Amino acid sequence: MNNAYLKLIRNFSIIAHIDHGKSTLADRLLENTHTIEKRKMKEQVLDSMDLERERGITIKAKAVRLKYIKGSKEYILNLIDTPGHVDFSYEVSRSLIASEGALLVIDASQGIEAQTMANAHIATSNNLKLIPVINKIDLPNADPVKAGFEMEELLAIPAEEAILASAKDGTGTEEILEAIIERISPPSGDINAPLKALVMDAQFDFYKGVIVFVRLIDGTIKKGMSIRMMASDTQWEVTQVGVFRPKMDEVEFLKAGEVGFIVAGIKALKDIKIGDTITDSSNPCSAPLPGFKEVKPMVFCGLFPVMTEQYTELKDALQKLQLNDSSIFFEPESSEALGFGYRCGFLGLLHMEIVQERLEREYNLNLIATAPNVEYMVKTSSGNMFVCDSPSAFPDFASIEEIQEPYVKLSVITPSDYVGPLMQLCQARRGIYINTEYLTASRAVVIYELPLGEIIWDFYDKLKSMSRGYASMDYELIDYRAADLKRVDILVNHEKVDSLSFITHESFAYRKAKALVERLKEAIPRQMFPVPIQGAIGGNIISRETIPAIRKDVLAKCYGGDITRKRKLLEKQKEGKKRMKQVGSVEIPQEAFMAILKVDE
Repeated sequence: MNNAYLKLIRNFSIIAHIDHGKSTLADRLLENTHTIEKRKMKEQVLDSMDLERERGITIKAKAVRLKYIKGSKEYILNLIDTPGHVDFSYEVSRSLIASEGALLVIDASQGIEAQTMANAHIATSNNLKLIPVINKIDLPNADPVKAGFEMEELLAIPAEEAILASAKDGTGTEEILEAIIERISPPSGDINAPLKALVMDAQFDFYKGVIVFVRLIDGTIKKGMSIRMMASDTQWEVTQVGVFRPKMDEVEFLKAGEVGFIVAGIKALKDIKIGDTITDSSNPCSAPLPGFKEVKPMVFCGLFPVMTEQYTELKDALQKLQLNDSSIFFEPESSEALGFGYRCGFLGLLHMEIVQERLEREYNLNLIATAPNVEYMVKTSSGNMFVCDSPSAFPDFASIEEIQEPYVKLSVITPSDYVGPLMQLCQARRGIYINTEYLTASRAVVIYELPLGEIIWDFYDKLKSMSRGYASMDYELIDYRAADLKRVDILVNHEKVDSLSFITHESFAYRKAKALVERLKEAIPRQMFPVPIQGAIGGNIISRETIPAIRKDVLAKCYGGDITRKRKLLEKQKEGKKRMKQVGSVEIPQEAFMAILKVDE
C-alpha cells in the first residue's frame, strides 16, 4: 500500500485571541463544505457547552473532518478547533503539533492581541505554515490595512498574504479553503512504519468510556489492536475507531496523516495524558513524540458549600466534572469557619471561574470560594523541600529557611497612551521590566517578569480598567525564585480564621492586612459585644479594627434622680457584655470571604 492518499489530506488548526471570530469562521467552513446540512446549522456549532456559547469562548478542543472538492480531486481537511485562552496554552500546543498549518484569525477592528501573538509563536516554533485571516471586515470601525501592518511588524508575515474575510456573512470563506489546499503541505508519514500517534485530547462518554482524539503520524490503527501509551506505560485493546463529521462516525481503520478517535475500554480520563504517544504493543515505535509534559494546576482555592449538607453533592459534582476535565485537581479540606469542603487546583483563573460556574449552574450548588493561591516551594532549616498551595499548609515560619514563588513572563499589548499607567501597575506588583516594543505609533508591547501570585488577585481587572478595555495580556511560567514572603493570619474575636489567611510579600503585608480588616469590619455584622478583627504575622499584630457592640439604651427609663442609679445600670450592662464576649461566637458571612478578593492595592 503506498502513501499517495496523503497528498489529498490537509491538517490545520484555527488560532486566535478570544472573541476574534474563530468559532464563527469554523461554522462557515462547515457550511461551505456541506459537512452539516443547512437545516441543522446553528451558531458556534463546535462549541457544545452552554458556557462556551454565552461567553463566546472555546474551552475544549474539537476535531472535525471536512470534504472539499477541487476540480476532479476530493480533499480531506481535518479542522482542529483550539481554545483561545492562556489557561489552555498546553492544549493549543498539542493541537498545533497535530497540524501542518494554521489559520491565524485577526480582528480587523482590534488588530494583533496578546494571545494571537503567543499562539503564532507556538505555531512558528513547530514549523507550521500560517495563513493570516483578517476577520470582521464588515464592521464600521474595521481597519484591515492597520491590522496587516501590525502583522508585518510583530509576526514578520507579509500583509499581502492575508485573506480579508467576514465570518459572519461568509465573505472570503472560499478563498480560505483554497489557501488551505494551496499553502498547507500534506502530512508526511509512513503507513508501513510502526504505529506512532499523538493524543490530542480526550472526553468521557458514559456508554463508551474515554474517547481519545488522535492524530496518526505513522502506521495504522484498527479495531482489535493492542496499543500502548508510552508516557503512562499502560496497554489497551482498541474496540472502536472513527472520525468526526462532526458527529462520531465509525470507520474500519485510521492511517498515517489522518485525524480521528479511538475507544479502548479506558474507564477514567486520569488514565490518559494529553500529548502522550500511542504505539503498537507488539511492534512499538523507536521514540515517543517530543514536547510531552504533565498538565499541572497553577492556581488553587478552597470550595466550600454554603449549606454543609451539600458536601457529598459537591464531591459527586467534582468527580463528574473530572470525568471530562482531567486537569481539575481536588482533595478534602476542612476549615473551622467554613466546615468541610475541597481544596481545588486549576490551570488558571478563567479555568477556576468556569469550573465554579459549572458546579453552581449544572449541579445546583451554592459555593463559597476562598482567595486563590499559587504553589510555593518551601525549604525548611532541616533541608527538606516541599510544595505548599494553601496558607494553612505552611509550616511554622521560624523553621522556614527559604520560600520560592513561581514567576511568569508577561506580555501586554496596549494602546501607547496607556503604557505609563500599565508599567506603574507592573512595577507595583514587583515586576521586573524587560522590554517595550512599539508596533505602530499607537500600539506597543510591554514585557515584564512578574510573580504569578501578584497576577491572580485583581491584576486583569486593573489592566482592563486602566486601559479602558483595550489592553490584552498573555503569560507563560518561567521558573521559581526566592522571595521574602509572609503569611498574614486574620483573627476575629481573638480566634484565627484559617480561610482568611493569605501569603504576601513582606513589603505589602501591612497594607493588605489593613485593607482586609477594614473590609471585614464592614462585612461582619455587629454583635451584642465588641468584636476585634486583627491581622497578624506570627505573634505580631500588624493591623486592627474593632466592630462596636450593639448597645441597648439602658438609661432611657431614668428621668432624673441620682447619678449613682445611672452608673449602677451601666456597670450591670458592662458585666453582661463581658460575660457575653466570653461565651459569644461570631458568625462570619459569605461577604467576608469575598472581601479578600477585593482588597484594593
